[in-house]
Amino acid sequence: MKNIKSLLLALLIQLPLLNTAIAQDNKPALVPLPSVDDFTRGEDGWALGLGLGVEYESAYEGSDEFGFEIQPAGAVQWRDGNHIYYFAGEALGWRSLVAENWLLDASVGFDEGREEGDSDDGRLDGLGDQDESFELVFQARRSFTSDWRYWLVGRVVASDEGSLGLFGVGRRFGEQVDGTGSEINLVVVVHDSDYANKGFGIDAKQSAASGLAETNLSGGIRSVGVDYNYRHNINKHWQIYGEALFEYYSSEVRDSPIARNNYEAEVGLSVIYTF
Repeated sequence: MKNIKSLLLALLIQLPLLNTAIAQDNKPALVPLPSVDDFTRGEDGWALGLGLGVEYESAYEGSDEFGFEIQPAGAVQWRDGNHIYYFAGEALGWRSLVAENWLLDASVGFDEGREEGDSDDGRLDGLGDQDESFELVFQARRSFTSDWRYWLVGRVVASDEGSLGLFGVGRRFGEQVDGTGSEINLVVVVHDSDYANKGFGIDAKQSAASGLAETNLSGGIRSVGVDYNYRHNINKHWQIYGEALFEYYSSEVRDSPIARNNYEAEVGLSVIYTF
C-alpha cells in the first residue's frame, strides 16, 4: 500500500508537466469544459473512448454506508460540426453548441432504482425494491464569456416517478481549450413530491413492514451541493477523469428515517483510452 501511494503521488506531481508537453497537439473541444467529454479531437465523424472507473460513494441516497464500485467509462460519439450524438453507459443523447455561449444537452437513460440489498446493515429492509425507470434529461449552460470561464447551468430530470431540477453557477480553471483542466459548480437542487417520496418517503405498507415511521415529503428544495471535475490527457490516447461530489440535504429530507446521513458524497477516478 505504501508503494502504491508513492506511485500515485509521483503521477500527480508529473501531470502538469505532461499536460504542457502535449498541449500543442490538442484541438479545441466542443466546449472547453472537463465535465463535458469530447473524444473527437475537433474533427467530424466517429469517436470512441473506452475505460474503467472506480467510485467511492454512498450505498444509496441518504445512506451512511459507503463502498467502492467499478463502472465503465467513456462513450461512442458522432460529431457533425457543433453537434455531438453519443451513447455513454445507459444514456443516449445529443449535445450542441447552438450559439457561442449556449450549450444544450438532451438524453434518455435509466435510473437504476434501489434494492433492499443496497444496505449491508439492513437499513432498507421492509421498504421493497424499486425498479429501473426511464429518465429524460435536459441541460442548458450559458457562458458569461467566450472562453467558458464562468457560466450558469440548469438541468431537468423527468420520469414517471417524478421530476428533479438543478440550478447553479460554475467556474473553469486552466487555459486549455481541449476539455482538460478542472472546473467547479455550486448548485441548488429541487424536486417535486413524487421524486422526493421515491427516495425518502415511507408509505403505510412500508412503515408496517420496516418499523420506520410513515413519511410523506412535499416538493421543494432537496439540497445544495458542490461538484468538482478534472480531466487530463496523459498522451494522445490516454486520459484521466476525476470527479468529487458533495450534496447537503434540506431539513425535510434530513428528517426522513431513510436519510441516515445529512449528506451524500462521491469520489471517482477513471482511466479512458481514446481511439
